[in-house]
Amino acid sequence: MSDWMVTQRPSAGRRPRALSPLREHLRDTFWFAPTAAMVGVFVVWVGAEALDAAVVDALQQDGDYETLGELLRFAEDAKAVVSAVGSAMMTFIGVVFSISLVAVQMASGQFTPRVVRLFVRSRITKATFAVFLSTFVLTLLVLTSFDSVDDPRAVTTVPLVQSVLTLCMVALSLLLFVLYVNATLRLMRISHVIARIASESFRVVASMPVPVGGPDTPGLGSETAWVPHEGRAGVLRDVHIARLVRVGRKHGVVLRLIPRIGDFVVPGMPVLAVHGGPVPPRRALRYAISVGVERTYHQDLGFGLRQLSDIALRALSPAINDPTTAVQALDRVVQFLAALSRRPLDAALHRDRAGAVRLVQPVPGWTELVDLGFTEARGCAVGSPQISRRMLAGLDDLLLLAPPERREPLLRHRELLRQAVDLAAATPPDRDFALRPDRQGIG
Repeated sequence: MSDWMVTQRPSAGRRPRALSPLREHLRDTFWFAPTAAMVGVFVVWVGAEALDAAVVDALQQDGDYETLGELLRFAEDAKAVVSAVGSAMMTFIGVVFSISLVAVQMASGQFTPRVVRLFVRSRITKATFAVFLSTFVLTLLVLTSFDSVDDPRAVTTVPLVQSVLTLCMVALSLLLFVLYVNATLRLMRISHVIARIASESFRVVASMPVPVGGPDTPGLGSETAWVPHEGRAGVLRDVHIARLVRVGRKHGVVLRLIPRIGDFVVPGMPVLAVHGGPVPPRRALRYAISVGVERTYHQDLGFGLRQLSDIALRALSPAINDPTTAVQALDRVVQFLAALSRRPLDAALHRDRAGAVRLVQPVPGWTELVDLGFTEARGCAVGSPQISRRMLAGLDDLLLLAPPERREPLLRHRELLRQAVDLAAATPPDRDFALRPDRQGIG
């Protein structure tokens, strides 16, 4: 019997917010934040220039030419500083981000290409890039405001506020540079990358519907039609749960999502099955399915495990040969599976306000998640006692946590690992050592 997961009523919980394609596009690109920052700094510069002109005009009306002369001398010193900042900032930007691109390439080669997404979506990276470019643009704008007239009676503007604003932007740039270096170094350390992946995965678990009711499958009614995918080919990233529930309630049907989140869909492929009634109008289902070029954590329960398995598999490859990194990935695999060991899986039932099931969404089952977490690493564990010992300890821990009906895949992986080690071990002492559970692998 499949486990089922049922959403709470809206009064008791809130459905996950739909994935916005525009927001995801902006988070996956580097052009938006710098462009918005440069537009913003231009607006601020216009205001600062107007304020400088008002200060000069007020001093001229009061006849305070002595103060105005001091401001002109200050402007000459500030001009030299602004010129130096402007010439150095662009070089600084090029050097810093060239090194960053090299670091990203190294991380993708050492860990997995999918971790590049962490660098691309890093807020501190985008903020640093935006502030650096904004500071450079501001220095150019401020340099255009310096008046060549030295006579306090004829001068029209003295960029006093603008120069102070430039110095503030330089200070902000230096602060963000320190934070950026710290964040980049953290993302280059495998332990922090693995912890970040685990954190995102647990966020998906927290957004999953809270189970209520029993595990029995409710009657969905007869399957009356399929709804094909009409958009572009790509990975199914998200479904708009609230919209599909409204459509099902309005037309008196139950909608069942056929592919899982993370599956690749092509035009014409059935994506929704309709139970108990006619097919809703196509316009009602528009924008209810989000398809992209790569998987995301949003609603994708297995994506985190996929990345952890990739990291462990690459760490165990002959080219890298880093079993300690694989052990760190297995630590998080065990942690993630332990959190799901007693949670209903296989499908999510989403209900309307009246409590009627309107959307059935498939999610990975317990056996699939266990296989995803252990199969590939187990295949590379032979010849690496550190991995076999850590995997056995993790399987033993999960056997203690999982209910009896969920122990079969864990016992299967344990037995397959034991058989592989028996065949590969040169001597009985080597076999006994490799099959001794150890949460640290080898100390």
